[in-house]
Amino acid sequence: MTTEQKIARRKLSLLELASDLGNVSKACKVIGYSRQQFYEIRRNFQTYGADGLIDRLPGPRNPHPSRVPEAVEQAILDHALAHPCHGPMRVAQELVLRGIQVSAGGVRGVWQRHGLLTKHDRLLRLEKATAERQISLSDEQVRLLERFSPEFRERHIEAPHTGALVAVDTFFVGVLTGVGKVYLQTAIDCASRYAWARLYPNKLPVTAVQLINNDVLPTFEHHGARVEAVLSDNGREFCGREDQRPYELFLQLEGIAHKRTRVSRPQSNGIVERLHRTLLDEHFRVEGRKTWFETIEEMQAVLDAYLVGYNTKRPHQGRGMNGRTPAKAFRDGIQKNSKKEDKTDLKTAA
Repeated sequence: MTTEQKIARRKLSLLELASDLGNVSKACKVIGYSRQQFYEIRRNFQTYGADGLIDRLPGPRNPHPSRVPEAVEQAILDHALAHPCHGPMRVAQELVLRGIQVSAGGVRGVWQRHGLLTKHDRLLRLEKATAERQISLSDEQVRLLERFSPEFRERHIEAPHTGALVAVDTFFVGVLTGVGKVYLQTAIDCASRYAWARLYPNKLPVTAVQLINNDVLPTFEHHGARVEAVLSDNGREFCGREDQRPYELFLQLEGIAHKRTRVSRPQSNGIVERLHRTLLDEHFRVEGRKTWFETIEEMQAVLDAYLVGYNTKRPHQGRGMNGRTPAKAFRDGIQKNSKKEDKTDLKTAA
């Protein structure tokens, strides 16, 4: 029984007790109401019946007379879904061009009633509608979701097992006194989230090759696995003519496929961007406040110690991780892949 129903039953008991006693004052003392409240309750009961016993909040029951019509309100909501980053003035002007008269204040009123006052709320609505497959996205909506939602950027990444896809990217760390700009070459296995990172004073194809050759491939060889494909953005350190660019030539020699993102932004994908954000928040900003680095080697030594904890001790809650550490997911992915290969060999032999 809800609170309103309990209050309504108490009021009904007051009316019944007053009728049985024939004395309003005694009934009010027993139940705990005043005589003025009794007469108001009785009047409402006689006028509205049982509904009159339920407390009603003061104020109008119907929409405000100045509220925009339902058709205009729906047009505002549709425009907010199609263009979530447009402000109220821009929305009002766009609707005027379509023959719908509404002010910027009217647009804000509609947004307020539906909890869409901030750009973040409107983007969340777009993301939810996309997840429920209620709409087909335009190019503008795709770019906005890729910009604000790392999870949406992961939608095109399929990595069923360890080594199926390794994402690589270059991240600008900052400026080191006496050294200059410092760049971070990162690689992360998309299936297990196992990460590698190396600091360099430049972002050349040679440094990108060094990370793969000196750190990534030895790790896979140690566990008896291999890298099938590498995913990168369209940066100059990764892309170029296949017969001249060092990175392309190295991947061809190792038999690794090179995939590129089609996103019109510098970032590669949501998985490697999340790694950059984690390294920036949990490592570089923390170590930069308590340690004075003079060389890149000193920075790399501290970064290596952090990556050991990141890969072996830090639980992850990303897609398919379920609280496992990247090292455990890395090993589990290899086992699953080997089992599949064994089954395939058995079928072939049969």
